[in-house]
Amino acid sequence: MYTDFQKHLQQELQGIKDAGLYKNERIIVTPQSSGIRVAAAEGEKEVINFCANNYLGLADNPELIEAAKQRMDSRGYGMASVRFICGTQDTHKQLEKAISDFFGTEDTILYAACFDANGGLFEPLLTDEDAIISDALNHASIIDGVRLCKAVRYRYKNGDVADLEEQLKKAQAQRFRIIATDGVFSMDGNVCPLDKIYELAKKYNALVMVDESHSAGVVGKTGHGVTELYNLRGQIEVITGTLGKAFGGSVGGFTTGRKEIIDMLRQRSRPYLFSNSIPPMIAAAGIKTFELLTRDNTLQDRLHENTGYFVTKMKAAGFDIKPTQSAICAVMLYDARLSQEFAAALQEEGIYVTGFYYPVVPQGQARIRVQVSAAHTREQLDKGVAAFVKVGKKLNVLK
Repeated sequence: MYTDFQKHLQQELQGIKDAGLYKNERIIVTPQSSGIRVAAAEGEKEVINFCANNYLGLADNPELIEAAKQRMDSRGYGMASVRFICGTQDTHKQLEKAISDFFGTEDTILYAACFDANGGLFEPLLTDEDAIISDALNHASIIDGVRLCKAVRYRYKNGDVADLEEQLKKAQAQRFRIIATDGVFSMDGNVCPLDKIYELAKKYNALVMVDESHSAGVVGKTGHGVTELYNLRGQIEVITGTLGKAFGGSVGGFTTGRKEIIDMLRQRSRPYLFSNSIPPMIAAAGIKTFELLTRDNTLQDRLHENTGYFVTKMKAAGFDIKPTQSAICAVMLYDARLSQEFAAALQEEGIYVTGFYYPVVPQGQARIRVQVSAAHTREQLDKGVAAFVKVGKKLNVLK
């Protein structure tokens, strides 16, 4: 059987390559940071990293590393169990409290990743009597979580509150309703209109769920996310997020919100019930992260300053930039093959980025997504802009 299936896969893979959509992985040989070394044919190459989710520059933070080392010494390497059997340590409960305190919520549950948090959210809470109203550009993990649930599905145009209201009117036929949205949409960098979503939720008796993966630590004056930005801290029923981006860049996800919702997820959420607990060292580094972020606002301020500077320079150079309210700068190229050629040419200039194209973004919407970090220096930002301009002119993107 595999001989025939192998031929099928080879043809499919060749088709992906022919279309310019094949994804190659590059090898980093240093810790994740604003400046890294990557493996190359001629040896290791120094590059400035503009495509990590390392928004606050904490991925190689010495305090987080030391916290992880100490907790490994005192609590071991791994849990070898799920939470409800024998996989819960004091470290996990401490991290859950730290997350709840950060977001102003009642309780928190940890997952191996935010993909699991979103995938395990809807099915334990809703039945075919209920409704989910989801933004059209929500992350794949939310989409998959919705698919696993029997609730009636509605979809509204990205950030379009008029369309959301129309879908909410239709969803009045169901028992319970939940509006699901990303806080920051990762491919464009725009922030959801949470204030208007919240008002519609009150008007049409709906719950609200926000994925803060790309917004927590980034958006809001002190980086507490979209609920801070819109003065809604503690008022949203469900928030999901990750430790894998601004909060240290490791692994681990969470759902935080109303106590009864979290309690039901502990009883019935399949990714939680059937997956190992996150390692003690990861949880300890997470605790240290929230300690750092409540100590002062230095990293968030630096990130906001860096982002504003870079976006302003790129627009002035003539690049087509999606409107952004986050640390994501989408440089629009529209052609998949061009996005790959552009990224490869930038790497030759010492700038590490990735081209994004279908199916990660819609057909004809290829781009390079630049992600700014608090760890970037002004010199690195200037070098990044200069390289974009040089390659842009070479590939006839800029005149």
